[in-house]
Amino acid sequence: MCSGRPRAGRGGEVRGRGFPGLRSERIRGSGEAALRAGSEHRPAPGPGQGAAESTRVADGAHEESLTGRAAGSQTRRAAGRAVLPWAVAVLRLLAALAGIAVVGLAVLWVGQRKLLYFPHRYDLGEVTAAAARVGLEPWAPGGEFLGWRAPDAAARGTLVVLHGNAGSALDRLHYVAVFRRAAPETPLEVLLVEYPGYGPRPGTPTEASLVAAARTALREARRLRAGPVFLAGESLGSAVAALAAAEAPAEVDGLILVTPLASVPAVAARHYPFLPGILARDTLRADRALPRYGGPVAFLVAGRDEVVFTDLGLALHGAYPGRKGLWMDERAGHNTLDWRAGLPRWREMVEFLCARP
Repeated sequence: MCSGRPRAGRGGEVRGRGFPGLRSERIRGSGEAALRAGSEHRPAPGPGQGAAESTRVADGAHEESLTGRAAGSQTRRAAGRAVLPWAVAVLRLLAALAGIAVVGLAVLWVGQRKLLYFPHRYDLGEVTAAAARVGLEPWAPGGEFLGWRAPDAAARGTLVVLHGNAGSALDRLHYVAVFRRAAPETPLEVLLVEYPGYGPRPGTPTEASLVAAARTALREARRLRAGPVFLAGESLGSAVAALAAAEAPAEVDGLILVTPLASVPAVAARHYPFLPGILARDTLRADRALPRYGGPVAFLVAGRDEVVFTDLGLALHGAYPGRKGLWMDERAGHNTLDWRAGLPRWREMVEFLCARP
């Protein structure tokens, strides 16, 4: 069975699409005679003519090869030109993203302290009368305002208080209420230190300026009276207290760390896991500083601390190699500690710090 019409091949052969092996027969008749006649009258090739034809064949093959190479080269160049715009676009996009990242990191580096410190500013003259009504007076030895003092002629020791990262020292009146008579045998005068850049105090809050303010307060507290000088720090202030005590262990007879901050990088990793900790300008590494202090430390940890995290506070306590005590407010969050005066833990903390090992 064949498909289509038969086609005339070379030499008058008919080639069909038949089965393999089927021979084509020559067409007999006028077609065959014409082919024979043409063959009989074709002149014989002269000398060298065969070689010339071979040369022309070779030259034609060479030209075809060159043409093929040129066509391939043009194809590759065309493909390159097609890919090039995409590659340039991708590179430009990557460069733009890198530029945005660099700008973002630069802004974060410059402005990160605004995410760490939230000072409440006020004029000293405007609040002095109100502070006096709650038993406070400005503490300004040598004319330099350091904070607020609750004078107590019966005091046998001093508690220097470093507040957290927000508000001001005037927001920490509860320290006066719970500690001044926490241990009747050791009444304490409470000093509420103000940070540079907070309240009416000039300056800028940084790790260095806060630690320097704490050191100044400790030196001035020693001049008020004989007796122990304890240092209390709350949240960010707990890290400042640890750093100040590590720099001058002899100036601090005991530490009270309330909702303690282990370090800024450790806490930032929980709140901002997409940011590298190396970017922190003020690291406040209480975890590294505290072992250099060596004195007694009382830890008060909130059981549901969502700001500096309970487990980090417990780890800070667990890693401290010196004499230590732990008090837990199991149901409290970072800002909801039970500050009622008369709770047993306030007396226990003061007695713990006063006890001799």
